[in-house]
Amino acid sequence: MQKNKFETFARLGYAARGVVYLLLGGFALASAFWGGGGSEDTSGALSGLLRAPFGRIWLGLVAFGLLGYVLWKLAQGLLNADNVDDDAKGFLNRAGQLVSAGANLFLMLTAARLAWSGGGGGNSNGEESASAWVLQQPFGPLLLGLVAAGVIAAALVQIWYGGSGRYRDRLHLPAEHRTWMDRACKFGLIARGVVIAIIGGFLGYAAFTVSPEQAGGVAEALAYVRGLPFGPWLYGAIALGLMAFGVYGLIEARYRSIDAPTLADVGK
Repeated sequence: MQKNKFETFARLGYAARGVVYLLLGGFALASAFWGGGGSEDTSGALSGLLRAPFGRIWLGLVAFGLLGYVLWKLAQGLLNADNVDDDAKGFLNRAGQLVSAGANLFLMLTAARLAWSGGGGGNSNGEESASAWVLQQPFGPLLLGLVAAGVIAAALVQIWYGGSGRYRDRLHLPAEHRTWMDRACKFGLIARGVVIAIIGGFLGYAAFTVSPEQAGGVAEALAYVRGLPFGPWLYGAIALGLMAFGVYGLIEARYRSIDAPTLADVGK
């Protein structure tokens, strides 16, 4: 019973992450067609939910789901819930799950704060604040450079994960929907990987110039894409890709294999 409850919690987590990226991609796509902005990052996407009927209730549900996602990431990293090999590749995989837990913990707390307060200002560039803190530490530029390298490596892994189809290893897609689901998963993973790579580039430049204001998140990455040649088309493609990543999250919520830990696993 405990195992089934945790599995349900994990699946709610995947669904909540999917909803966040559907909103994020939807707001970005709307911006591509009608201009404007202000919601082109994950925190802004969550704030956009406040404008929906019963928005605070929806935000509370998303926060609850993201808590499940954080706990599942911790189980993957600390308890090896996915049973990855005990080698360097497996270690890096588990370390990445812990990093993901930390990032989504911040997202969960943002959703909870918005649900509780009904809005209010927040730090729109947490990347700049975090980069400034790292740069103040001994060997700060080197540390931030290593973080940037790790982010870029994670982005390349995600692009490879999508392009190679390795995501299928843990998905059991229904035959009648496999074609479109497969395309959505592939497109979403590659698009999100591109965005993460750009964010890593910002962090690397911030480390090189010792200027935390050079760091940026999703909103800045999307703005960078829009400024490239054929930028509006690329921007629209990335926005659609982020929505596809949201669909991928919903697909994982339903069809991913989850070996949920038990209380005995936690006690080991």
